[in-house]
Amino acid sequence: MELKKSEEILAEVHRNCQLALQSISDILPEAEDPDVREELLRQHDEYEKMCSKAAIIAKDKNIELKNPGPIKKAMMWSSIKMSTMTDNSRAHISEMMVQGTVMGITAIRSSLSDMSDEQEDEDIRKLAEDTLQMEERFEEIWKKMIE
Repeated sequence: MELKKSEEILAEVHRNCQLALQSISDILPEAEDPDVREELLRQHDEYEKMCSKAAIIAKDKNIELKNPGPIKKAMMWSSIKMSTMTDNSRAHISEMMVQGTVMGITAIRSSLSDMSDEQEDEDIRKLAEDTLQMEERFEEIWKKMIE
């Protein structure tokens, strides 16, 4: 197993936040439930803050971060639109958000476990751990909204 460098983990955190921001932006117009809309907006703000932190760390350490490509964004958009076309209920949107959050948690957890100690950057590790905790909180919120 190849150990991941701090730069790759920073890129993973950034990519994860960018995909979450895109997903939330795609879901928001379909969400009619006021509580769901409010939670989506709140989480969008938190993802933006994490993304900004990642960008600041990248700039300080001279690391180039890439945004998800237009094809990935278009695929996400179409998937969300198709899924919410037939069901834009609170429970369905919450289930979609749980799925996305779990993917993010899995990716960051995997990256952290693959992080090489000798290549570890404390700022990047802290950001990844903070992002993981944020995503785990979001997962719990969405699971409660499904009930």
